[in-house]
Amino acid sequence: MASADIIAQGRQIYADQCAACHGAELEGQPGWRSPLPSGRLPAPPHDASGHTWHHPDDVLFRIVREGTAAVVGGGYESDMPGFADVLSDADIRAVLDYIKSTWPERERRYQERVSEAN
Repeated sequence: MASADIIAQGRQIYADQCAACHGAELEGQPGWRSPLPSGRLPAPPHDASGHTWHHPDDVLFRIVREGTAAVVGGGYESDMPGFADVLSDADIRAVLDYIKSTWPERERRYQERVSEAN
């Protein structure tokens, strides 16, 4: 687990850069599993009710850095931009550390195993 300082830094960056779409409490947008009229999905939650914890660290990092469409490929469209021009790699890791710090132990352990296996 990251230090309290890194988690606090990640919490602030999340509030500044992510909460407008993903929710102040990591709750995501309503109806996040159903496509919008544009065909794109609403922003998912990053708390334990979502699927963020199903993904390994390197995939989560790339999604934040490059954007979902770049990572998924195949013509997939997403409203999630890449933040490479806004956040440093350390900032991205701090945000992910903050998000992971909010998960219950079961989800954290699962995500750690997925990351180690990848």
